[in-house]
Amino acid sequence: MAELDAIDRAILKALQENGRMTNAELAEKVGLSPSACSRRHDMLEKSGVISGYHARLSHKAIDYKMMVIVHISLSGQFAKTLTEFEAAVKRCPNVLVCYLMSGEYDYILRVAAKDLEDYERIHRDWLSALPHVVKINSSFALREVIERPNVGL
Repeated sequence: MAELDAIDRAILKALQENGRMTNAELAEKVGLSPSACSRRHDMLEKSGVISGYHARLSHKAIDYKMMVIVHISLSGQFAKTLTEFEAAVKRCPNVLVCYLMSGEYDYILRVAAKDLEDYERIHRDWLSALPHVVKINSSFALREVIERPNVGL
């Protein structure tokens, strides 16, 4: 895709604030006709700039009150090792985010748990069973200070 211009950025900013707005509302907000806005919106989706839409849930409201940052060390970083680990971690429903890292640990995960007993179950049944894991280090979030769902444009 070509470089984003000011109108593309305005569309993206508006959709980050309210992904449910109608095309007419979006067009008015960014100063385009509805048809021109729709074409641009479609182009941003087709090019992969907009990768999807979702409802943002409150983890606490659905009884997931504990957020755990988990550092994982593997037995090596061979392609097969990474591929097998990544395929397995994708199956764990409590893993919200998984990053391949440089530095001391191979992966960092963000895991949602209902409470300490639930995390113990996740650790025992899922994390400890992941292939090639040699070390797991868990840190428990005391309080969320900021979580930005949107990137600044």
